[in-house]
Amino acid sequence: MRKILIITLLTTCFACNTKEESVVNYAIITGKVTNAQGKINIYSPDGVISKLVVLAEDGSFTDTLKTGLNTYSLFDGNRPVTSLYVKPGSTLNLSYDGKTGKVVLTGSASKENSYIRERKRKKFIDDATGWYELDETEFNVKNKAYKTARLAFLESHKELPEDFIALEKKDITYGYLSSLHSYETVHALKTKNKDFKVSDGFLDELKDFDHNDPNAYSYSWAYRYVVKDRIKNQVKDMVATDSINQYIAYLKIASAVESETIKNDLLFQYAYKRIGYTNDIDTFYKVFKENSTDVANNELIADKYDKLTKLSKGRPSPKFHDYENHAGGTMSLDDLKEKYVYIDVWATWCGPCKKEIPFLKEVEKKYHGKNIAFVSLSIDKEKDHEKWRNMVTEKELGGIQLFADKDWESQFVKDYEIQGIPRFILIDPSGNIVDFKAPRPSSPELIDLFNELNI
Repeated sequence: MRKILIITLLTTCFACNTKEESVVNYAIITGKVTNAQGKINIYSPDGVISKLVVLAEDGSFTDTLKTGLNTYSLFDGNRPVTSLYVKPGSTLNLSYDGKTGKVVLTGSASKENSYIRERKRKKFIDDATGWYELDETEFNVKNKAYKTARLAFLESHKELPEDFIALEKKDITYGYLSSLHSYETVHALKTKNKDFKVSDGFLDELKDFDHNDPNAYSYSWAYRYVVKDRIKNQVKDMVATDSINQYIAYLKIASAVESETIKNDLLFQYAYKRIGYTNDIDTFYKVFKENSTDVANNELIADKYDKLTKLSKGRPSPKFHDYENHAGGTMSLDDLKEKYVYIDVWATWCGPCKKEIPFLKEVEKKYHGKNIAFVSLSIDKEKDHEKWRNMVTEKELGGIQLFADKDWESQFVKDYEIQGIPRFILIDPSGNIVDFKAPRPSSPELIDLFNELNI
């Protein structure tokens, strides 16, 4: 599945304004890129936000990064290049050669970045595989040894600033605690013992876990993992006891978080990923808007809300034009007017998409000759064009098999706010939307919908 949910921002900095940030809440990043293998992007830790680095003719660039989340990743196309650590008021200069992979970082945050690069390459203990399959005692030995080794490594770097050392110590502690937190679930999965429970006292060290530490949240993925997992468990409890919609439950629980920084980030991430899945988009947006205090984030979600409301039932469907037809020639959505159109957006690399194929074949067979066209729209990349053509032939895929013009960047895909596949869309004979997230072929609800429409 594609790394979903990427925003390309046209502004010069990431959106993360909060009351808990300093007045100077950005860092300056400059540098030069040579022999790039693809587009240079900087991703936020969760992968939700992506920033395209605009290069001058000689490969140089100057930009700013907001520091609400202060660790990022630089990519050359699909290739990870380096992590980036920034803090308010810091400067970072990056030199990168895409041919050799060499990275040089200088500037006021260079010591921290060099340390992080070195840490990521280091093996802290031997035999680090299979931790979660061990019994509690052996697991604890491994977990504590890893924590001790990381602390020793940090202690050996006397040149690091005190504020960064404090962040690293928190990350080490929260990494240790997050391993304790996840042990029961992962051990049960790894050992295929679904009834496994940790012993009394195993999680005692988590009792004093501070769930409202914005500095730790901004820096430590381990800390964010525990905070988000706690929210997820609270959502389950609220859904079970209050019979509330899970999407609204998440927003309500996240809104109760004390830290403004953490609350705003939780709300933003969830809203950006989930607003297109809820069946009550108006209530969802209302709850988000009432509780999020981040102006820039609110603008992004408002834009998403506006786009999604344009996809409501009865609105004119976005269109595609002159997509390659596997059977020959090209096809546009307008060519299918006067029929219902059931569109399957898929790709050859998508496992869940391929699982739907047998069900789709059965539905096509059942409705053959009816007033409905079945369109399978591949968003494979151009390099996989032949793979698509071969799979359609070898698997004897039915219906109308089309190949999108720009994979995920196709305007039709963007207009429908498609961030994950498979995705199914139903359009009526007048070209209006019936359901922009129609039931899958494997769901009995699809036939119920077709019967309701007298197809």
